[in-house]
Amino acid sequence: MSFNEKFDQHGVWRREFALRLKRLAEWMKDHDLLDAAVEERLHRLESRVRSDKVMVAFVAEVSRGKSELINAIFFAGYGRRIMPAGAGRTTMCPTELAYDADVPPCLRLLPIETRLQTQALMEWRMVPEKWTRIDLDVNDPVQLARALAKVAEVRHVTKDEARALGFWHESNPEDNPPVKADGLIEVPKWRHALINIAHPLLKQGLVILDTPGLNAIGAEPELTVSLIPQAHAVVFILAADAGVTKSDLSIWREHLITEGEGTDTRLVVLNKIDTLWDALSTTAQVQAQIDKQIATSADILGLPRSQVIPVSAQKGLVAKVTGDAALLQASQLPAFELALGQGVMGQRQKILRTAVAVGIGELRAEAGRAMHIRRRDLAEQKIELRSLRGKNVSAIKHMRDRIEQEQAEFDRSGEKIYAVRSVHLKLLRDVFNLLSTPTLRAELAELTHALKQPGIKLGINKAYGQTFSRLREGLKKSQLLGDEIQAMLTASFRQLNTEFSFSLQAPQQPELTRYGHDLELIQRSHLQYLGVGNMLKLSRPEFCERLIRALATRLRTVYESALGEVELWNKSAASQLDAQLRERRRNFGRRIEAIERIQQAATGLDERIAEIDEQENVLNELDAKLTELTLHLLGAPSFPDAWQQATAVKANPALTAAA
Repeated sequence: MSFNEKFDQHGVWRREFALRLKRLAEWMKDHDLLDAAVEERLHRLESRVRSDKVMVAFVAEVSRGKSELINAIFFAGYGRRIMPAGAGRTTMCPTELAYDADVPPCLRLLPIETRLQTQALMEWRMVPEKWTRIDLDVNDPVQLARALAKVAEVRHVTKDEARALGFWHESNPEDNPPVKADGLIEVPKWRHALINIAHPLLKQGLVILDTPGLNAIGAEPELTVSLIPQAHAVVFILAADAGVTKSDLSIWREHLITEGEGTDTRLVVLNKIDTLWDALSTTAQVQAQIDKQIATSADILGLPRSQVIPVSAQKGLVAKVTGDAALLQASQLPAFELALGQGVMGQRQKILRTAVAVGIGELRAEAGRAMHIRRRDLAEQKIELRSLRGKNVSAIKHMRDRIEQEQAEFDRSGEKIYAVRSVHLKLLRDVFNLLSTPTLRAELAELTHALKQPGIKLGINKAYGQTFSRLREGLKKSQLLGDEIQAMLTASFRQLNTEFSFSLQAPQQPELTRYGHDLELIQRSHLQYLGVGNMLKLSRPEFCERLIRALATRLRTVYESALGEVELWNKSAASQLDAQLRERRRNFGRRIEAIERIQQAATGLDERIAEIDEQENVLNELDAKLTELTLHLLGAPSFPDAWQQATAVKANPALTAAA
């Protein structure tokens, strides 16, 4: 199955899941099973699946055929090249292709002059008026290709302007662009491009990141420390005839591989194998040359040979457009699409589906508790009513008085119940504070100060290390506070269960220390970037300002995710308490109503007991239907194992963290 087919299959599952989830929410609301925690879990599940993105970053040095490979895989259906591709450098600025239904098809371009200001790319995204926008006609391939050609636009500036924009470095003359006869230097016209089109794959959540060569990658910190590290897969393109050159190896070591990180999500393409096709060589001889380049490249890059794939993107595109099956096979493009589909999409689907299965298991447990309360209350009512058999009017009246007395005592005990919530919220405020944006900003203050110091920053690695140590310590403190809150909740819920016959259960505590792994990945991407080769860049204040802003943006994402888990934990505990208080009050009302009906002889005792039996049957049917609907959500052949994992969460809390 090709990458496109695999992605189509994934998109069908996501749409079907969202529809089934919506039906489940409506059903639960109709049957009063949708409390705040359940609703939040449903919302998160839907958002997780509906907005799930798969980013594939294409990285290469100049003239490796990167844009042509993107054309061959994703845009051959247009019958022509859509992304600019040809001899020399075509992609002059980082380009993201994605789909947002709220934005009309368009190309948005951020002027290169924004590099002279300190805002990070993520911040510029929030200022749409600063971008140049060009509307796209997705039904007109010629107009589309003409518009997208603008990502290759350049402008000519003086050496001082090039230096200010980050394209000229006295210390690395071999990386500097050539100076033209008039003394001007060619630089990209745009800093970043966002393409929003309703391509079938993009609509299903694929995001393509097309990057320029080494010089541009190194000059844009957010690409290196944020966008590329967060990509679910990186396709690194080499030239088949040249293999791994010095500049290729520089990109690989500095930007694509960090110490301790696996290489499973890295695919290397040996492009332009058609340059090795030779009428004077046999097919076997050509293949031997290709095999030798695969082996050499894999050894140099430290990859298994299965992750180095030979391709002719240009021949593959021609073959798809002309319908030449033999040429398509010779281009070996289908083999690359297969690796991309099985590797990237297979891994992404596995992670997403396991997380979804765990979420549904938790959702089922939350809703199941509400049904358990109702079932227990019905059983108590039945026992109570059966005890009235053969009793006279005064005994029945006494029973009513006793129920009303229980209700009054329960109402008076409300202060004790709400005191539990008050203590819980007080402790939670400390966790919220540790994970707040002001706290994060304060923790970054020392590093910000160190980066803003003039000149060469020899101690910058130490400043990074100390900052991330404090951040990890903050996560540990949050986890310890969480442990304290969990212990308090467990003890308080046990006491309330004893006093009021509740069935409260402390919800699964979030595992905050797992976000330490995210911090470690972010730290690695920065420390890898802060090598000796980048010391001169770090001496420039505007570059350091962009670097720290890019770091802050990525860290905020991690902290907001952790905070979201804590908020859901709080909501789950609070909604349990609310639900059981609400059900208990309803139970008092139902018990009094039953006694009244018996007193008024409107319904006989046996008839009332029969009604409760019927309600129990209805409740059992609801429970069975809930199980059916939640299992139906998982309705894909690969889901049974994931469902077993989800139902085993309580027995093995590590599964929650793994998801």
